[in-house]
Amino acid sequence: MEIRSFNPPVRTLMGPGPSDVHPRILEAISRPTIGHLDPLFVGMMEEVKKLLQYAFQTDNTLTMPVSAPGSAGMETCFANLVEPGDKVIVCQNGVFGGRMKENVERCGGVAVMVEDEWGTAVDPQKLEDALKANPDSKLVAFVHAETSTGAQSDAKTLVGLAHKYNCLTIVDAVTSLGGTPLKVDVWGIDAIYSGTQKCLSCTPGISPVSFNEHAQEKIRNRKTKVQSWFMDLNLVMGYWGSGAKRSYHHTAPVNALYALHEALLMLREEGLENAWNRHLRNHQALKAGLEAMGLSFIVPEADRLPQLNAVSIPQGVDDALVRGRLLNEYNLEIGAGLGALAGKVWRIGLMGHASRPENILLCVAALEAVLSDLGADIRTGVALSAVQKELGPRS
Repeated sequence: MEIRSFNPPVRTLMGPGPSDVHPRILEAISRPTIGHLDPLFVGMMEEVKKLLQYAFQTDNTLTMPVSAPGSAGMETCFANLVEPGDKVIVCQNGVFGGRMKENVERCGGVAVMVEDEWGTAVDPQKLEDALKANPDSKLVAFVHAETSTGAQSDAKTLVGLAHKYNCLTIVDAVTSLGGTPLKVDVWGIDAIYSGTQKCLSCTPGISPVSFNEHAQEKIRNRKTKVQSWFMDLNLVMGYWGSGAKRSYHHTAPVNALYALHEALLMLREEGLENAWNRHLRNHQALKAGLEAMGLSFIVPEADRLPQLNAVSIPQGVDDALVRGRLLNEYNLEIGAGLGALAGKVWRIGLMGHASRPENILLCVAALEAVLSDLGADIRTGVALSAVQKELGPRS
């Protein structure tokens, strides 16, 4: 077997992530590599932190990128904030709430589960009932934007309830950062993590995190060592901290951080509210086309993420066959359902650079063509005009 250089095709990525990477970001990652302790690189690190504070809408001094994907950002939050015996209330309404439970237990904590049906938002009343029943709880953890279902929960309300019962909060914002309103300081979020490969239009492999002073105080006053050496923030901040001379902790992913810097700069240039509005506007156009075709969403409209759309698969249609044809015939990727929704939904992403009118038109046209060819029970010839009507005149 002869092995040659790998040259991937140009795909349109409209699954649950990674999303399309903007050419500016691809160019940034190809720039010359310099040392991770180079004074010029250290200066860029400070800019990345400031840009992340803007993206998260926070003044938290402990705001930084973890040198690993979103799952490592999650572990960083739990490993630093959960000690053996700590009781943590975990809200689960999809796959990633289950991963939070795993993290609590691996840290030696006790997970109290608040479960909601997949495709719905976390019920604040259920959370409050659990808080009343477990007054010794230390933390509340929930997913703001559940990537497995496309449901968005009311983070402000959930954080307020946690604080009412003297609990800190850990929030998963992997799919929400840059795509839907997220206000860390205004909402009082104590610890939060995200990923670069969704609405930031960046390459996968880095996880932005932020901790407020209450969370930092808990970390400083731990009775036990953080179980992960790599993720121990008391050590990491020797490298990412401000003011003091940077000490070696690990070799940062230099070129990947160039890419993140460019992605965050582009977000600031567009403006957060403009980015949020763009994702919502394009969701409405996609929704118009899919519903005109006869497809439906599983998440109630009030709880629906604009950037991640969970769409019911028509009866009798082979999930994998459709996705395979879209990939092979149109170079278009959409996502499969996870867990309880496997084989029942497609997850169509409109995240970051992928959230563009031309992608919506391609997706709707390709999906209609494949479903029609397979004899699915859909309406044909109306979807594209519905999209165009929702998008309005192009200037």
